[in-house]
Amino acid sequence: MIRILQCVNDMHRAGLETMLMNYYRHIDRTKIQFDFLTHRPYRSDYDDEIEALGGKIYYAPRLYPQNYPKYFKWMKQFFKEHPEYKIVHSHIDAMSYLPLKAAKMAGVPIRIAHSHSTSIDKDFKYLLKQIYRYKLNSVTTNEFSCGELAGDFLFRNKEYTIIPNAVEAKKFYFDKNVRNKIRDDMAISLNTLVLGHVGRISYPKNHKFLIDIFKEVYSMKPNSKLLIVGSGEMEKEIKSYAQESGINEQIVFLGNRSDTNLLYQAFDIFMLPSLFEGVPLVGVEAQFSDLPCFFSDKVPTEVSFGSKNHFISLQKTPKEWAQEIVNTNILPRNSYKESLINSNFDIEVAHKFLEKKYNDLFFENIGGEYEN
Repeated sequence: MIRILQCVNDMHRAGLETMLMNYYRHIDRTKIQFDFLTHRPYRSDYDDEIEALGGKIYYAPRLYPQNYPKYFKWMKQFFKEHPEYKIVHSHIDAMSYLPLKAAKMAGVPIRIAHSHSTSIDKDFKYLLKQIYRYKLNSVTTNEFSCGELAGDFLFRNKEYTIIPNAVEAKKFYFDKNVRNKIRDDMAISLNTLVLGHVGRISYPKNHKFLIDIFKEVYSMKPNSKLLIVGSGEMEKEIKSYAQESGINEQIVFLGNRSDTNLLYQAFDIFMLPSLFEGVPLVGVEAQFSDLPCFFSDKVPTEVSFGSKNHFISLQKTPKEWAQEIVNTNILPRNSYKESLINSNFDIEVAHKFLEKKYNDLFFENIGGEYEN
């Protein structure tokens, strides 16, 4: 069995984490097993399922600059105690430099950095991240990306392999009966225009602009609601902003949910006015639900495979966004079951590609492979 160490911040329910779980659930775990190295001192949403699927979870020190000596000491001991890891696959963008450097120092032969975004958060580690972004190639043996723009940004070359942000497509196919039940459960009438957003409540997702857009939509169509699914570091600030908007009663914060596939059925419009993205998993999910999707022009068009997608400039006003939204024909919605067979965004297809990639890397570098 090939054991692969997946390096993440944590395994809470968010985009790249959900993508990883989609692959993990579908790979042949008798031949390839995922284990997880996290950088948070707590258990996360997916930890119980990871362990149920046979995975191990390790908790490394936080990646604060003052922790770096402690971190590398911990990682040195970790790899000494775990020589079974021949493949380390890191998903923390520019910060992947640190675990992959530790893996290189420990002699791990296959070290993969995976790009999930087209920019860097401007937090207190911003300058360090820029430095690590330029040094990342010195510690990788292979580079993966969710899309071309994300790969070009992080790696500044064309040598990366694209791994689609794939989902369990059939879970998201539109079902009118599910739509009616979810709306009934939430006391939302069938003729209410529902805008939906799924994503971490954080800077890149641009929630204030989302609320500004909805405020304009509401002024044009008073029978409308905004459902926001997710949580995050800006949650308190965004909830306060919603409270100040004057239409707070029409904005529903649903928190982290494990049933987003059902919630998509209740939406009429999917909104993602992000400041930057890789290839957003939620955009893929929304399209499998046959929703009209309104993306900002900072979302790579690589995400688009449906026929109802709109990419709108962030230079346009909330009122201009709202006008396009209310003029959109939201019906009919179909299941797309026929047209999406064998889509690269369907995990039933995509997991086979990743399995083969891992196996080929192992065979080329270690000299063995699992049997098909």
